[in-house]
Amino acid sequence: MTGASHTTTATDIHPAPRRAPAGHRQRGISLFGLLFWGVILAFLAVVGMRVAPTVMEYFTILKAVEKIASSGPSSVSDARAAFARTQEIEYSIVSIKPNDLVITKREEKVKISFAYDKEVSLGGPVYLLIKYKGETR
Repeated sequence: MTGASHTTTATDIHPAPRRAPAGHRQRGISLFGLLFWGVILAFLAVVGMRVAPTVMEYFTILKAVEKIASSGPSSVSDARAAFARTQEIEYSIVSIKPNDLVITKREEKVKISFAYDKEVSLGGPVYLLIKYKGETR
């Protein structure tokens, strides 16, 4: 065998790191950025978990008054009694009473409307006030 012998150098084993072209930076999130967004997301999650039950209660009330109005109660007291029965079955309805319903009749259709405020504690002296309002179609 003839030929030159090849010797291994340090550059063959560990090549020098390539430099990024000018104007290119590494991308990613720093530890401070991660903590900042983590706190924001945690706060939003807490608010969401506290508000979700009140929103579900609102839609339950709205569904109940829609059902009562579509059944065509003969009087205001019948509509209030039907809501009281629904409230006994739907244990999640606690923010409104049958007397809080505004019941009217327009063009032979019963219209039921309601409005109430709900305070959600976010911690300590901080509260979120949500004003719910709804009516039948």
